[in-house]
Amino acid sequence: MSRVLITGAGPAGLTAAYELSKLGLRPTVLEADDQVGGLSRTVNYRGYRFDIGGHRFFSKVPLINELWDEILREDFLVRPRLSRIYYRERFFDYPLKAANALAGLGPVEAFLIGLSYTKARLFPHAEETNFEQWVSNRFGDRLYQIFFKTYTEKVWGIPCAEISADWAAQRIKNLSLREAIRSALLGSGRAADGQIITTLIEQFNYPRFGPGMMWERCKDLLAARGHETVGGVRVERVRHRHGRVECVYGRTSAGELAEFGAEHFISTMPLRELIHALDPPPPDEVIEAANRLRYRDYLTVVLIVKREAVFPDNWIYIHAPEVKMGRIQNYKNWSPEMVPDPSRTSLGLEYFLWEKDEEWRWPHERLIELGVKECVRIGLADPSEVEDGTVVRMKKAYPVYDQHYHESLAVIRNYLESFSNLQTVGRNGLHRYNNQDHSMLTAVYAARNIAGEQNDVWSVNTEMEYHEEARVKEGSSGSMGDRLTPSRVEPVAVPDTVPDELIEAVFAKLDPVALGTALGAVGAIILFLASAALIIKGGDVIGPNLSLLGHYLIGFNVTWAGAFLGAGEAGAGGFALGYLVAWLRNWLLAAYAYLARRRAEAKAQRDLLDKI
Repeated sequence: MSRVLITGAGPAGLTAAYELSKLGLRPTVLEADDQVGGLSRTVNYRGYRFDIGGHRFFSKVPLINELWDEILREDFLVRPRLSRIYYRERFFDYPLKAANALAGLGPVEAFLIGLSYTKARLFPHAEETNFEQWVSNRFGDRLYQIFFKTYTEKVWGIPCAEISADWAAQRIKNLSLREAIRSALLGSGRAADGQIITTLIEQFNYPRFGPGMMWERCKDLLAARGHETVGGVRVERVRHRHGRVECVYGRTSAGELAEFGAEHFISTMPLRELIHALDPPPPDEVIEAANRLRYRDYLTVVLIVKREAVFPDNWIYIHAPEVKMGRIQNYKNWSPEMVPDPSRTSLGLEYFLWEKDEEWRWPHERLIELGVKECVRIGLADPSEVEDGTVVRMKKAYPVYDQHYHESLAVIRNYLESFSNLQTVGRNGLHRYNNQDHSMLTAVYAARNIAGEQNDVWSVNTEMEYHEEARVKEGSSGSMGDRLTPSRVEPVAVPDTVPDELIEAVFAKLDPVALGTALGAVGAIILFLASAALIIKGGDVIGPNLSLLGHYLIGFNVTWAGAFLGAGEAGAGGFALGYLVAWLRNWLLAAYAYLARRRAEAKAQRDLLDKI
């Protein structure tokens, strides 16, 4: 029975171990901290439980939903989703609700957003290399400035123009202004084609005592099967030889260096740490690539408030630039059992930082003081109501998708693929800002690779590449009883362009000169014949009604001279009108054809804020 060593007891590491145990293999998990769960742990402070960020349990992958249900069973709750955006001293529902947004922004701002969106659709950025361009092309620049820019730059600490468009394409997915408005009007979390838009879901699953409960239970299930999770061991060296990892050396909490051997190795460590731990070291270009990878750090200021209900949301996005806080969680609204006293509320104020930032080194007392001041400033609490607080820091919480991460990741991946018994999985193991379910799926793939399958863990959650859509393979049951043939995401080819000849056939141009000549000729002939008929008929006053055209045609009257003059002017006017109509029609259809082409090219991304 093959031994497998897994570094990291977060969702990916524990899922890999759980899957391996079902495949009859022997996993051992090493964890640097004393608590499992990684970023999905639940911290207990004097009976108040809180997340390291909010963790919704929602997935379009049936296998992952079944895994969650199998591990927690009756302790897996279905919870309603409510979130808002704080902007300009107002709260806006998120996802957007038309009446709420209109009341908050006002009709003038809503009109300007509409104009901005129209401009973006007709004259988009020619390139989509960064987050700003990607979002502006889909929502318009004005909505981007209001509901994306400030919050996103708080999270990442760099300008949106320096964030790769890959991140937006991966995280926002189906959501567009059209689908957001459709959801606002119809109350649906599905796109027009029936696909679920993960950013717009209205309820989600959640463990009774927080996400850490899932992974503590998983650890217990592994232990019951005889598989160990060793806490307090930080990996320092990964010894390898001839393209195979031989063993791992970890420093225990007592300061001792322990050796762990196995036949196969799965790493969830940040890639930068893994590369620096390899012994012997990789080539210089691989180390340099690893050093270019960046990670955003994160801390939560938890406040215990003497009030039964502070606000109804699960969380609120803070788009106000005047406060440092990026988001605020209300853990009680995730699950009532997250607080020991129903007359109290625990709030989590989230700050996104670099470890080098001054605030990262502030003592708990100063950070709690900052949190109280900012809650007061946005009108959520009174200082007298805050009776306690604590702070939790998490290093390397988010791998950064800057403009250059692609090149660095390609170098590292190419090198790591030279190892025959080492796989990297999870958010930090792939340097991909995966959700929990995608991190778990990479772990399942890796475990099954050890059992003989051939899965590409790097292919999970790659919708940003615009070439494939995720679909559940028809006929796959996803049964937990058949572990080697689960319901899994299969790539389905999607046409990424509309043939130019088809567009040209559907949107054939009009000839402006031809249409102008036709309208001019018809106008001239009709006016001349009408005038001639009235002149021949004669009478005391010839053609009094037709003579009114003299107000528009200079010198026209119902005479033979006037008939010829009017016919010339009518011909010229008709030509100008026909030419203008044809030109305008061609321009509008060209714009529509361009949008049709872009929709076809973007079809593969139809699978932000709450995904940030």
